[in-house]
Amino acid sequence: MSTVRKTITLTDAQDDWIKAQVASGDYTNDSEYLRDLIRREQEKVSALKAAIDEGLASGVGTRSLDEIWAEAEARSRAANG
Repeated sequence: MSTVRKTITLTDAQDDWIKAQVASGDYTNDSEYLRDLIRREQEKVSALKAAIDEGLASGVGTRSLDEIWAEAEARSRAANG
């Protein structure tokens, strides 16, 4: 796999955050941390696209908007105690 060098501009606070992640021992350098962030973002986007495809493939639902909303509120309450 080839690599490409990029130049990015960060705020001092962002740079401090990255340095803290490296200092914690979770990453060996800034590049490793940023590549990990990108990989995680790619995974989220892939999962979201898969969920959208699944939803579209499932067809038109039979529940009303009120029923869907009530279920979402119940799930939120259960998840948040």
